[in-house]
This record gives sequence, structure tokens and C-alpha cells, in this order.
Amino acid sequence: MQKSDWFTRFSSAIATYAGRPITFAMAVATVLIWAVAGPFAGFSDVWQLTINTGTTIITFLMVFIIQNTQNRDTAALHIKIDELIRASDKAHNSLLDLEELTEEELCEFREKYEALARRSRETGKAKVPLEVDGDT
Repeated sequence: MQKSDWFTRFSSAIATYAGRPITFAMAVATVLIWAVAGPFAGFSDVWQLTINTGTTIITFLMVFIIQNTQNRDTAALHIKIDELIRASDKAHNSLLDLEELTEEELCEFREKYEALARRSRETGKAKVPLEVDGDT
């Protein structure tokens, strides 16, 4: 077991739990309880600091958990799409590592595909040739 496995399992569980309706309901209930406690606490600085500190800490930690799950989901999606490109006879293998290209190189590919979409709409054909790296 790798050292990062615990964090992967932990972040997946937290992200799954955080996305459930019951978790949202608990957050709303916490805010309502805090708001109702305001008059009893005299709307004091401590009363305000309690919710501010709690929400700040939770938000700070959730950024890392969400980023971890997003990174893993994105990596898995890239692998799946790469396999579809690799397995398709008509797909261009030059598209396999687009995420590694510079912004300018990505813009060039985007322009080619935008032109392809335009030609397809103009001709009414579902498939029109696309030249990538000199091949069609």
C-alpha cells in the first residue's frame, strides 16, 4: 500500500459524503442554529468569529479534497479517451496527448476543429475531412 492511498480513500469518501443532500441539510441547519443563537449571544464578536472560523477552515480543507478527486477523475477520463482514440481506425493518434501541449498549440487544434464544424454545417455533411499533421 502506497503512502498516498490513505489520502485517496479519505478524499473520495469525504467528497462523496459532501455531495449528498443530507450534508447540505446539515450545513443549512448549522447556519440556522448559529443565526438563532445570535440574539442570545448578543451578536457578539465571538458569535461571529465562530461561524467565520468554522466556514473558513472547512472551505480551506475542502479545496484540497476536491482538487484531489478532480485530478484523479480527470486523469482517468484522459486515459479512457486516449484508449478510444487509439482503438478507432479513423481517429488521429496525434490527439492522444493534447493536455501536454502549450496554449498556442491547443489553439491551433481548436481552430482546426472549429473550421471542421463550420464546414460540416455549411455542407450539411455529418463527416468532413480534417487535416491533422498533414494527414486526412
